[in-house]
Amino acid sequence: MYSGRSVQLPPGTRLGPYEVIAPLGSGGMGEVYRARDTRLDRSVAVKVLPAELAHRADLRARFEREAKTISSLNHPHICALYDVGDDYLVMELLEGDTLADRIARGPMPTEQLLRIGVEIADALEKAHRCGIVHRDLKPQNVMLTKTGAKLLDFGLAKPNPLGGAENDATMTMALTSEGTIVGTFQYMAPEQLEGGEADARTDIFALGALLYEMATGRRAFDGKSRASLIAAILGTQPPPLAQVRSATPLALDRLVQTCLAKDPDDRWQTAHDVMLGLRFIAESGSAAGVPVPVARRRAWRERAAWFVAAAAVIAAVAVTVTTMEGTPPAGDLVQFAIETPPNLALFPFDTKGLAISPDGTMIAFVAHDLQGKPSLYIRNLATTKITALAGTDDASYPFWSPDSSQLGFFAGQKLHRIDAKGGTRVTLCDAASGRGGTWNRDGVIVFAPTISSELYRISAGGGAPERVTSFEGKHVRHRWPWFLPDGKRFLYGAGNDLVAGSLDGKLHEEIATNTSNVVFVPPDRIVFSRGAVLMSQRFDPDTLAISGQAVPLPFGNVAYMSSSSSAS
Repeated sequence: MYSGRSVQLPPGTRLGPYEVIAPLGSGGMGEVYRARDTRLDRSVAVKVLPAELAHRADLRARFEREAKTISSLNHPHICALYDVGDDYLVMELLEGDTLADRIARGPMPTEQLLRIGVEIADALEKAHRCGIVHRDLKPQNVMLTKTGAKLLDFGLAKPNPLGGAENDATMTMALTSEGTIVGTFQYMAPEQLEGGEADARTDIFALGALLYEMATGRRAFDGKSRASLIAAILGTQPPPLAQVRSATPLALDRLVQTCLAKDPDDRWQTAHDVMLGLRFIAESGSAAGVPVPVARRRAWRERAAWFVAAAAVIAAVAVTVTTMEGTPPAGDLVQFAIETPPNLALFPFDTKGLAISPDGTMIAFVAHDLQGKPSLYIRNLATTKITALAGTDDASYPFWSPDSSQLGFFAGQKLHRIDAKGGTRVTLCDAASGRGGTWNRDGVIVFAPTISSELYRISAGGGAPERVTSFEGKHVRHRWPWFLPDGKRFLYGAGNDLVAGSLDGKLHEEIATNTSNVVFVPPDRIVFSRGAVLMSQRFDPDTLAISGQAVPLPFGNVAYMSSSSSAS
């Protein structure tokens, strides 16, 4: 069923071959009716632009944009468009409740929440890959049917700004001047409220608000007035899920809080990431899937376990494999534990990164002290000694020089390097939200300066950064570079694809799809995560060709893998 305001067309009204049967309610940009297709004798939903709005060129243009948007989306969890007429759209008729109706009955069981959340995230991922941002994701725009969730109402959708869309701030300003705002307040991201550009991460904020409401039965943000609501979204964090509903999995709380980060760069960057996270929680047998009271007792133990999983992978890459011909059998891979130093807590490795030195003797990682201050630490693998590196406050995503003598890292919106034995850090350039670097034997560093930028190169001695990759087609958000043995070409992640680039900027070759955080394993393998599983596959660094089947590595399931790197 649909809910909405009263409608104007009486039963029996004909819109082309469609006969109006009864009102269903209203969407964001029109009135919705149950109708009968007289040609095919089937029930449909017809969305009509009201007569009082049809004379406005801007609203007619938005209505037409909705038709074009839906017509480009073919997905089992997006309401299908059948036909377009003069000021009306014909869509599949959905039988069921809105998500708002379901939430009104109380919090959802975790299993149901995760299933619906995966379906919504999957639908958003499809839209985003087509360059479309919904901008009005809310419970009223999700239908729960027998075949699963269906995403509706793309009336406020717009092309992704990366595709050269109109300026969202201008649109919002014009609409606000007439008492209207683009979106629904309770689910709007801070950048929308401030009139900024909306992109895929804007929808991810709204998805976090939906998940919060599904889990707790109450809105993530609320207020007694419009002003207090906006202030809450801009300046406060909702109570942790566990505080509202104690049976919530700890991992779900973290996933939702990341969706609701104020800064878009601090959120999950794609709906695909959110979908994988929800699937992982649903499938996990660890603390991710148990109630918070139990998970709290395991929290630090589980955090250390994630660290060990990441370290094991990188140790296998940098130590074991380089000492053997071909790919070692699973039983020969090195696994080890790192005991947490007193008064320190390890960060989950997917949030700050870690890196093993090319000579296989040291691990650099980020931990925080009792005051919550993150810094770089080095652990000697032979002696187990852990040493703090002074001058690395707020460090993230370290990577090594090829001779294992220095570290590159990001901190304070800058790229830095520092001697592994300590000393004064050297600032190289700006890097607002760095996401990975790699260092070759010629002293060239390739790095991602922001979470959604192209890759740049810079001399380890400093200088002006130069761009070495460019956005082409679907390949956006370049991250996690990894030099190949020749020190001229490198692998990197572009969304969920693996791409090869070169220092001269001329190479842009897609290597594989559905991969995350790829590392090169000499002499002829790559290791990557696919969903929650670590995989390995044969790769020729000379021809850039992948061969054979990808096989899972024996580390169990993980959510993310660090890929800080350097080339020897």
